[in-house]
Amino acid sequence: MAASNSSDIRLATSAAIGDGSWRFAHESRDEVTGESVLEWVLRRNCALRPGQVLVAFGVLSAISLVIASGFWLVGATLVMPFTWLELVALAAALWVYARHATDRERLHLAGRTLVVECVNGARTDRTEFDTAWLRVEPKSDERSLIELSGQGRRVAVGRFVRPDLRSPLASELRRAVRAQRER
Repeated sequence: MAASNSSDIRLATSAAIGDGSWRFAHESRDEVTGESVLEWVLRRNCALRPGQVLVAFGVLSAISLVIASGFWLVGATLVMPFTWLELVALAAALWVYARHATDRERLHLAGRTLVVECVNGARTDRTEFDTAWLRVEPKSDERSLIELSGQGRRVAVGRFVRPDLRSPLASELRRAVRAQRER
């Protein structure tokens, strides 16, 4: 699992239409309305994708079983059960890793609506905010998670962002929300 020090933001940076550039957001145009749409995708920094984890597990399992089989053939029969126990434990650890490798937070700002999707394992939480009532602020200090609140709902985002980048991300979110309110 990734610690906050190794977390990263994987985002496309593009020039904003109109007033400057976005550091963390990807800007596009809605095909139907022609409006500007901003999207922030905050992901866990994982070294291996789930498919790569499966291949690595297969290679490690094959090597372990070949070695254990050699010992079993020469009479060390207890090596094989411990090899299976090791492989079951490794499979469980890699399953937990792979299950959370695609965790992310996605913020989609279109028109006067900000949609926040938080994916954690198999669970997806989706919250919509009207930008007229939206507040963007740190939870407790400048390095804490970013809290989005409005209309009686609250969502904390920024888990996968380094603490030193949360404040600039919050500033960019505030600027984008302000720009959408003025349109």
